[in-house]
Amino acid sequence: MNVRLRIWLQGLGATTQLLNDSVMQPTEDLLVGGQAVLEGVMMRSPHSFAIAVHRTPEEVAVRKEPVPRVSEKYPLFKWPVLRGVGILGQAFVLGMKAIKFSADQLMEAFDQEEARKAAPSTSTAEPPKKGGELGPWFIAVNAIVATVLFIFLFKFLPLSVATYFQNHTQWAKSRIPFNLVDGVVRLALFVGYIGGLGLWKEFHRLYEYHGAEHKVVFNFESQKPLTVENARGFSTLHPRCGTSFLLTVMLISIVVYCFIPFQSFALKLLFRILLLPVVMGLSYEIIRYAAKKPGSLFAIMTKPGLWLQRITTQPPDDAQLATGIRALEEALSLEPTYSAPQG
Repeated sequence: MNVRLRIWLQGLGATTQLLNDSVMQPTEDLLVGGQAVLEGVMMRSPHSFAIAVHRTPEEVAVRKEPVPRVSEKYPLFKWPVLRGVGILGQAFVLGMKAIKFSADQLMEAFDQEEARKAAPSTSTAEPPKKGGELGPWFIAVNAIVATVLFIFLFKFLPLSVATYFQNHTQWAKSRIPFNLVDGVVRLALFVGYIGGLGLWKEFHRLYEYHGAEHKVVFNFESQKPLTVENARGFSTLHPRCGTSFLLTVMLISIVVYCFIPFQSFALKLLFRILLLPVVMGLSYEIIRYAAKKPGSLFAIMTKPGLWLQRITTQPPDDAQLATGIRALEEALSLEPTYSAPQG
């Protein structure tokens, strides 16, 4: 497969995974979060983010910059439910920037290697020129394709199946059974989707970096020094992961969609899309509360998401853990109030 096409497909896969992982972000109470990118990790702290990417097995490229909280720029997003919408929206934007940076680094490293191989093996040969970036279209196309795929798989198809049962059976005609069918189909598609992605060899690497991100976050939250040895001992299953979040979204949506009064397929689909920020905001509050109250009923509700993380996270190697630590340390270096945890 053409390398540029392969990197674009990996980027598209990472973008769809971003829809799952956006909630793994810092909040007022939980300091750090992040996501996996192509051959690397992006980490967030409250006021900054950093990306560390393996351009080659020996070379790690880093980008970091300060990022204010959404609630600091727009006080409206301090309110419950709305704060989740603001955090997730910002996370998606930063996540797309991180995916593009990682794809650009891999593309540039490939172009430089090809130029080096093609150059005459003489001492006067010019050094390889910088490779071209994928361009702004990369973010736009990936975001559009991932969003359309998300709506088709998790809104249109489940609603179509539920409508079929409504039209051909008596028991599915009332609102609650109808939305239960819709929800069960949505959950089945979600599990099949993430399982299918894991079968792709290149995407399996993304799941390993996802596991590295979780281990490093756990390491930081434990207040132990950030080291590969310490991170290695933590779990890859984190309660704030977007896999748990998206599963919660699907469960909450069953309840919320029961209040949609329309009979038209088109209006049902439209309001499922329009209500998505509300469902995501409510789900964010549940995940946030569950992370703070491990023994609560809401925490029990997030358990199936932890089970699904056995698919979306895989054990990382030490180099991947070191990359996650590098990204977090770079992000924290921009925090004016940060002080290193004492071991």
